[in-house]
Amino acid sequence: MSNDVVSRPVLSGASVAAGAFGAFVRSGATVEMKAFTGVTGDAGGFAVPREIDAVIDATLKAVSPIRAIANVVTVGSAGYRKLVTTGGTPSGWAAETATRPETATPVFVEIAPPMGELYANPSASQAMLDDAAFDVEAWLAGEIATEFAKAEGAAFVNGSGVNRPKGFLQSPVAVTGDGPRAFGTLQYLPSGNAVDLGSMAQDRLVDLVHALRGGYRQGACFVMNAATLARIRKLKTADGAFLWTPGLTAGQPATLLGYPVVEAEDMPDVAANTTPIAFRNFRAGYIIAERQETAILRDPYSNKPFVNFYATKRVGGCVANSDAIKLMKIAVS
Repeated sequence: MSNDVVSRPVLSGASVAAGAFGAFVRSGATVEMKAFTGVTGDAGGFAVPREIDAVIDATLKAVSPIRAIANVVTVGSAGYRKLVTTGGTPSGWAAETATRPETATPVFVEIAPPMGELYANPSASQAMLDDAAFDVEAWLAGEIATEFAKAEGAAFVNGSGVNRPKGFLQSPVAVTGDGPRAFGTLQYLPSGNAVDLGSMAQDRLVDLVHALRGGYRQGACFVMNAATLARIRKLKTADGAFLWTPGLTAGQPATLLGYPVVEAEDMPDVAANTTPIAFRNFRAGYIIAERQETAILRDPYSNKPFVNFYATKRVGGCVANSDAIKLMKIAVS
């Protein structure tokens, strides 16, 4: 048998000292090489699988927390009504054998939250639904739910009441205290400054808290947006202590004058004649009536080859008790 080495293909994992690369290492001879990468399609890129993260990141949307602190009721029709008494039943004292004259009866006010229907009707092609690397239907459902929460939250604060909830900031306001003030009109306290919170902001906040009756203060909270909150967190007492108290444990809310603070980005910024701060008991003060939870109808027939996702939600809201909500207005008086 010849002692010559038979030339044959190299098996995987084997190494060859001879050959082009070996010669290059030993002698520095030039080796002609071709780029084979995943960057260019015809140079190997077509063979490289594309990967898409199954979780799609999205910019965080400012969803109002009003629903979480208001009184939410589920109704069977759009004709929801609620009765509120504007005063208790009068009483009187009498001797054991004295006659009992008739006392006045309570006065009722009917509350009818304006309702509207939120809807969305996005579509996706059937090929997209079949071939996408993530669950398109679940993603669309999540996006719709988030957008609905954002839209209804804005309506609970500033809604006009026409085909949508009426926001509490759309209620008439007056500086008059409880009692002589007309039902449905919110009381405001001026900041003492025409364009800002003013140098007496600490005292005005204390006044705002105690403008709310003691029974309503149980469960009350401050509501403001992040820009206003940033100003409030810098306020100090005369001895240098902050009015703001951070939560001491995880999940414990920060407090202002001993009451929780809720951030709602739909609240206005500090500016002339705005009401950027509210102190209220929302369980008593604002009612949300919803017909049902969000319903999504998958419709693959009306717009072939697209699949429509028709989502609807009927919701209403309005102030239920104007004595349970107090506002701070940027004004001198």
